[in-house]
Amino acid sequence: MREVPGRVVPVNGRYVYVEESGQGQDRVVFEAGGGCGRTCWDPVLPPLTDKARLVTYDRAGRALSDGGTQQRGVDDMAADLVAMTEAVVPGEFVLVAHSMGGLVARRAAERLGSRLRGLLLVDPLPETSPVYDTWDQTTKKIDRMLAMTQTLSRIPPLARLFSGNVRRLFSAGTYRAMLAEDFTPAGISQIRKEMQAVAAAIPQFRARPPRLPQCPTIVLSAAHAAKGRERQHAAIREHQRRYAETLPDGRHEDVASGHFIQAEQPHLVADRIHHLLLSLDS
Repeated sequence: MREVPGRVVPVNGRYVYVEESGQGQDRVVFEAGGGCGRTCWDPVLPPLTDKARLVTYDRAGRALSDGGTQQRGVDDMAADLVAMTEAVVPGEFVLVAHSMGGLVARRAAERLGSRLRGLLLVDPLPETSPVYDTWDQTTKKIDRMLAMTQTLSRIPPLARLFSGNVRRLFSAGTYRAMLAEDFTPAGISQIRKEMQAVAAAIPQFRARPPRLPQCPTIVLSAAHAAKGRERQHAAIREHQRRYAETLPDGRHEDVASGHFIQAEQPHLVADRIHHLLLSLDS
């Protein structure tokens, strides 16, 4: 099992589990994608340990964090992210977000103001993407499959079967932690809740998109599409590119990778984070 010191941090009447590593004056905060926790960033951390203080965490309700008693939306997740950084991170920092975490990070950026000095969005899914046009129906279909998976995940061999794609991407220690925390009935229940939260948030994001971040921002797009999803994938990449073009200081880049760029191309992600850190220091 991975050996990383952590602590619980109170946020908005609940707590989140936070791990801190690395060293230096600069800070980097990581926001995971849907269905993932702090462990999904493990491959990126080693190349950055001598460059900055690194902060990963589990959103409320996930892995080692408290879920509270109420259903939480994307705006609530953003409020928790802001509260966590206020408690843990002194001063300015770079924020890195993957996939669904991009929605959380962009909403949080509105409240972070000048403390946010750089933003790296790793294969995010902009609310303008046509994939969200039928997201309600997609969520219902996936939820039915996840409900079955949630029940079957009580059986360890089946949990390992469901998580085979993750096992191929992450180290043995990270995978064991994911298996124990994410591919469990509680972990899959949280995936279902987060998908529902995104479905509820998209109309709000389309009606009132988050204000554009004023800091240097890099948008990374996964260039490798899953088989049979090439057309949908191309549309997502186009909307990622368009979003980057709207930014005051934005840059878009295609990466030879699948969706988990941080696992397939960790050194590239670390390099782009370092680039943003240099702009923070300048």
